[in-house]
Amino acid sequence: MKTTARLVGAGLVLAVGISGSVAGNAGAATSYSFAVIGDLPYGSTELGLFPGKIKQINADPDVRMVGHLGDIGTGNCATSYYQKILANFETFVDPLVYTPGDNEWADCHRASVGKANPLERLSAVRSVFFPTAGRTLGQNKLSVTAQSGYKENVSFAAGGLTVATLHVVGSENDLRPWNGLGFTKATTAQVTEVTERVAADAAQIRSVFASAKAANSRAVVLMTQADMFAPGTQNAGYRNAFQSIVRTIASESKSFQRPVFLFNGDTHSFVQDRPLTSSKWLSFYGVSGSVPNLTRVTVKGAAGVNEWVKANVVPGPEVLQIQRVAYR
Repeated sequence: MKTTARLVGAGLVLAVGISGSVAGNAGAATSYSFAVIGDLPYGSTELGLFPGKIKQINADPDVRMVGHLGDIGTGNCATSYYQKILANFETFVDPLVYTPGDNEWADCHRASVGKANPLERLSAVRSVFFPTAGRTLGQNKLSVTAQSGYKENVSFAAGGLTVATLHVVGSENDLRPWNGLGFTKATTAQVTEVTERVAADAAQIRSVFASAKAANSRAVVLMTQADMFAPGTQNAGYRNAFQSIVRTIASESKSFQRPVFLFNGDTHSFVQDRPLTSSKWLSFYGVSGSVPNLTRVTVKGAAGVNEWVKANVVPGPEVLQIQRVAYR
């Protein structure tokens, strides 16, 4: 288990803003690790196992922060359930950054989870998990930069990296009809929310890359729930949901030239690839030219998940080494 002194040191590594007089510190190489998990806990069995999995991550002396990529369960959209998950999140010793998933709100219209209004559930998610804008979760909370109007979108510098969350979810980013509520096409309110959130995500991406350039960051790390490169999903609805976000990431990554890492959950199986070197995805999203400096990592999740991802910050041009760690 980490000691208090160790945690203070971790805080010093991480608590470097991406703006102001300390911005240059983002370019200072530091060796440490961060954990990335998502689609967890799924169901009552996984909920019971969750404290033990948190304890294992807490016990790793290299880990300085944790990212949770959304989907905190399936079949439960109650505020009381959100609060139960929050109580677990607060037992992480290190700062925890969390980006919501579709199961938390976008899918709550379904009859199996009570036919709730997704936008009302989104408001509840923000209220429970983001009570104070600009502060992470976890026992050793970190001050971060929260995007105006979207406090779940945060960014910060950490040992040579610029890190950011983007609120992008599965279910076609909530453009699928709320059929549990009787709708056969996206509602006006639904489309308005998605349009505004996508614009905010694009602004967040541009801002984060600008800060990374100004700070001379070694790499940019983006964390989101939706898998925007999922196999078998190349249809018009899927493209409409994610095209502008993918194009913005592609454009900014090309300009940045240094490594960019996109972590996502959503599809439950581990993947590490460079999706925008594939003609399939370049053509699908209308991206001109390969983006070889973008690495995508999908973390494993859902019922029976048996591993977490440990991202090791290392010297040299590789910047991050991705390690799959088995839960004990």
